[in-house]
Amino acid sequence: MSGKPVVLVSAVALIDADGRVLLARRPEGKTMAGLWEFPGGKVEAGETPEAALIRELEEELGIGTWASCLAPLTFASHAYEGFHLLMPLFACRKWEGQPMARERQELRWVRPRDLRDYPMPPADLPLIPVLRDWL
Repeated sequence: MSGKPVVLVSAVALIDADGRVLLARRPEGKTMAGLWEFPGGKVEAGETPEAALIRELEEELGIGTWASCLAPLTFASHAYEGFHLLMPLFACRKWEGQPMARERQELRWVRPRDLRDYPMPPADLPLIPVLRDWL
């Protein structure tokens, strides 16, 4: 037992009509700045992972979706120095609005075969092969 706190973060692979996946680059001033990740964020107390994603997508990207449009795909379990991250990854093909960077992050639509070309946090890396196989 590590004694580290477990942090629950929910992430989503937004998939457009061309089969591309949206990545967001962590802005300067944040932990792991400059690395690319799947959109999402921390699950607050009393919140489901789906509810957290719906909230985070509105806050970060200005888009709306529904729990019924979030398909659980896989998850990451990764030990960082000060905490252990547990991160379900959902797939989503249906939302309202155009994703816009609302928190100074850079956004990029990426073909699944090119995901490895983008430096990502260690917890995100094992998600790539599962996502690529699924797409």
